[in-house]
Amino acid sequence: MCGICGISYQDGRAVDAVRLKAANDLISHRGPDDEGFHLESGLGLAMRRLSVIDLKTGHQPLSYDDESLWIVFNGEIYNFQELKRELEAEGFKFKTHSDTEVILALYQKMGDRCLSRLRGMFAFALWDKSQKRLLLARDRIGKKPLVYHQNNCFLAFASELRCLFALENISKEINPEAIDLFLSLQYIPSPQTIYAQVKKLPPGHKLVYQNGEASIEPYWELSLGKPPLKIDRRQAQIQIREKLKESVRLRMIADVPLGAFLSGGIDSSIVVALMSELSSRPVKTFSIGFDEREFSELPFARQIAEKYGCEHTEFIVKPQMAEILPKLAWHYGEPYADPSALPSYYVSQETRKHVTVALNGDGGDENFAGYIRYFAMKLGKIFDHLPPPALSALKAAAENLPEYDAPYGFFWRLKRFFRSAVFSDISHRHLKMIGFFSEEDKIGLYRPEFLKRLTTQDQAARYFADYFERAKKEDFVNQMLYVDFKTYLPECLMAKVDIASMANSLEARSPFLDHEFVELVFGLPGDWKLKGLSGHKWILKEAFKDKLPPAILNRKKMGFGIPLGTWFRGPLKNFWESHVLSSQALARGYFEEKALLKLWEEHQSGRRDHGYRLWALLMLELWHKECL
Repeated sequence: MCGICGISYQDGRAVDAVRLKAANDLISHRGPDDEGFHLESGLGLAMRRLSVIDLKTGHQPLSYDDESLWIVFNGEIYNFQELKRELEAEGFKFKTHSDTEVILALYQKMGDRCLSRLRGMFAFALWDKSQKRLLLARDRIGKKPLVYHQNNCFLAFASELRCLFALENISKEINPEAIDLFLSLQYIPSPQTIYAQVKKLPPGHKLVYQNGEASIEPYWELSLGKPPLKIDRRQAQIQIREKLKESVRLRMIADVPLGAFLSGGIDSSIVVALMSELSSRPVKTFSIGFDEREFSELPFARQIAEKYGCEHTEFIVKPQMAEILPKLAWHYGEPYADPSALPSYYVSQETRKHVTVALNGDGGDENFAGYIRYFAMKLGKIFDHLPPPALSALKAAAENLPEYDAPYGFFWRLKRFFRSAVFSDISHRHLKMIGFFSEEDKIGLYRPEFLKRLTTQDQAARYFADYFERAKKEDFVNQMLYVDFKTYLPECLMAKVDIASMANSLEARSPFLDHEFVELVFGLPGDWKLKGLSGHKWILKEAFKDKLPPAILNRKKMGFGIPLGTWFRGPLKNFWESHVLSSQALARGYFEEKALLKLWEEHQSGRRDHGYRLWALLMLELWHKECL
């Protein structure tokens, strides 16, 4: 696991070695064990290494054979041993024991088609000297980040945004569309970033830079429009169990200590159960919770740890720990407002004191329809046939419902459900279900000058509409899962996990997101995942019901929320006011002061719970202070 950066000049000019090192130093947290550089005419590659595989000979940048190929690589290729055996049988020679060298040999054999054989998480830059060709690639699910800037003179790339500005004089002009998307979604989706002149390489895509031109295209996609796999439910359960066990086994390969995040939910509990079955020693597990019982899953995590004899560590998040928020904003490099970033950072920090690699349960919900919103969206289809007057009455009734105790309050959830159900368009319905600031919430929020800079205020719904349209031939549940695999999972969840873990020099691995496992599960009928209206993860639970206690198997989905509403009325009250309502923040020209004060006063009075919206505004301001 590493951080990478580099630059390629079209005219072959010399790379500034001092600037390259300065950029590389900015990601030392991603790789505290080693650094490396390669410079030649018109090219500079750099990396920081967290040593996990091949501790002695895995130094990068790495060349192959006659030094015509060079690579900097961030990630893990879990099937590298199998690939290496195949290549050795064909006469390829290796000087290291690393997965990085396998990529180079496979590229020499197959060119860009090598991407189809890589099983793992990765972002890499591969320089083909003979063709003066730079290949950038990102893994299928988007676990590892890669950002870039390209103009008429050069292409610069990096694992994190701040590196680009150290490499070259790139404009930091703000992208106003990104701010609007951020307030709607809590994240900025690829290919956009907060900067107008910088892009993210989307998951499952490659970029080729040659002769001053950059071309981008996908190399992987979930298979759409195919009939479900011709297997019965029992066969499907067996295949799910075997494939996930294989995925866990591959992710337990490491030359350093490893453990697991254990939330007490179904997904992480299954991963720990399989790790215990595959390990000869007790699995090291790590859990985080809150003093507020309705937000804490620690009792459930303890049950699994005790059942499997784990070496278990627990940690409590206190509101004063929010003092870390400026540092968190710096690490993300652009506005990011998923509140679970805070506990994710702390559980990574505590886990790193004991191990270097941690497995997790990420992706279980997106594979098996685990979120409550899947149930709500499916239930909402009954409103498709209501006449307009009935929908109008429903909308009016929804607005009169109280809105407090987010995100677990009954009325808070009911109001959100009714607000979404009145839309006949599925993309708007989905946005209403998951959004932070709705279009109604934004009325009066933006200053007129900023509003003029936005080409549209409906871009978040259009963002989802594209993916819903692509998957229109899938059954309803699989259509929703496809959208999450293309949007929320890579752009929000994977970004959170990567930054929270790598900020603490910890490698996080996700067995549920093995692409072969994902392809298997996506090919199953949606009704096996969300059975009826209440059977979340039905087939997964059936496959592993002998591994989990009934209290875990039958518990409701909780999520990784934090008590924002309470914190903003108490320990974080002054912190929010001093940042978001400061003269410096108001002078940025985005928001009307009276709109901010209205949000704040409604929240303080308890009339509405704006905790998530207040969090987004706070993280936006902290990003400005820490990164600009």
